[in-house]
Amino acid sequence: MKRPQVNMDAGPVSEMAIVDTFTKLIFGEDYQYSNRELMIIQAFRTVDKRVLFDSHRDMGTYLRALGVGEMIKLVSQVQAQLMVDLQAGAGRIEPDSARESILNRRVH
Repeated sequence: MKRPQVNMDAGPVSEMAIVDTFTKLIFGEDYQYSNRELMIIQAFRTVDKRVLFDSHRDMGTYLRALGVGEMIKLVSQVQAQLMVDLQAGAGRIEPDSARESILNRRVH
């Protein structure tokens, strides 16, 4: 039986997606991150100012040093920040949409 394909760039971000991204930061120095993973990394930077200007490698080192309780708390904070970001962006016109509407406008 084939597994259904899931669009990972749509809908709320699960705790597991956050943990997977953190794992990639910890172990994947040269990993190519998806848009969703980059969004999770940005939320991580927002909730923990200590990593605001860190490279992905340095963020992985920081995450590796966290205890289990700290990691659980951080995952919850990142998930909450992602929900805030999602709600804040709900009424915003995305750059591609704005550019498209400008390009489709009639010229007089």
